[in-house]
Parts: sequence; structure tokens; C-alpha cells
Amino acid sequence: MKGDKLVIREEHVKAARQIAELLLPEIAGVEGKFVITIAGESGSGKSETASALSKLLSEKGVASVIFQQDDYFVYPPRTNAAMRRRDIGHVGTSEVRLALLDENLREVLEGHNNVEKPLVFFDEDEITTETVELQEIKVIIVEGTYTTLLKNVHRRVFIDRTYVDTREARKRRERDEQDEFLERVLRIEHGIISSHRLQADIIVSRDYEVRRNEAKDRQ
Repeated sequence: MKGDKLVIREEHVKAARQIAELLLPEIAGVEGKFVITIAGESGSGKSETASALSKLLSEKGVASVIFQQDDYFVYPPRTNAAMRRRDIGHVGTSEVRLALLDENLREVLEGHNNVEKPLVFFDEDEITTETVELQEIKVIIVEGTYTTLLKNVHRRVFIDRTYVDTREARKRRERDEQDEFLERVLRIEHGIISSHRLQADIIVSRDYEVRRNEAKDRQ
């Protein structure tokens, strides 16, 4: 999404470094491209961790590209926010074209060198399209609240921080008006997203420590 503001802090780099250490051997062992999702609640550090991970992979000679779930919203950000205020029942996975995102990832895994995807311009409140060139790309990092639900993925990362933990981070992003209505939205999202934790392969704790999800391994 064009116009988004990222504040990458040391804790995001710390988490990204640990994720890279876990996944680099797996990435090297896969022929073709490798898809990682990074999910969690609003303000949990998904975008920042994805950006830090992409940079660390580049330093290791592994080229990557980031797909943002925000580009796949049905409506552009300000329009979507207004729709939520008219009807809070609008909040949820139906706001996002997850099927289209999964289709784009399927194209990636099938070896397509070019993928056409949506692109959101935040300030202009518009959705256009862009073509992503993938010839030299090994890793696709997909970040967003609901990305754990995607199917065409090798590994799923979940940042285990709630909307209460992320309040200060959300203020720094300056994307949404911090009011009681937003708290209601975030409580609804928490009820949805917290259940996705069990499906993740890798958990990032509140302190940005990274570990494999033993609960999933036992399933």
C-alpha cells in the first residue's frame, strides 16, 4: 500500500532475525519460490517485521518481495472506515479479497514470473493495479491480519500481541482516529484473529521472542 508509514524498531529487527534463522534452511531446501505469511492484530508489527525480514534476507543473498493484505481490501481505506462506522457488522474477513490473494500466491508457486495484483493508495483512497516482477525473487512475504488463513503458503508466522498491547504502536502509525469506535472494531478483530494463532507454524511473543508453535506440531 502506497502512503503507509512504518516505524521499524529494534524489536522488529530482533524478531525478523530469529525468523530468518529458523526459515533460511527451509527456504534453501525448496525448489522454486517460498511463501511466508506474517499475521497478527492491528499495530502488532506485521508490516515492520516483514520489512525487516526482507532486508535481512537480502543481506543473505535471498531476494524477496512483500505482499500486503491492505492492498486486497474490497474498498479503499477511508471508504472502508466510513462503511464500518455506518455498520460495525462490516468488520471481518469479508472486507478482504483473501481468495484473490490466495490466487495470486498460487500463480507465484506455479512459477509465473509476473503477477498482477491490486495496489492501494492510502492518501488518495484509491485502488489500482500493479504488476509484480518475480524473476529474481525467491521469497514472498505476505503480511496482514488474516493472512494465516491463506492456503498457498509454506510457513505461517503469528505475532502474539493483542490490541491492548499495541495501543502505543497504533498511535505512532497515525492511520486511524483513536476513539471508542476503533476500540470496538479492534475487539471484534481480536475475537477473529486470536483463533488463528493455533494454525501458525511460528509464534512471535509479546517480547518479540520467536519459537516454533509446538501446539500445531502436536495436531
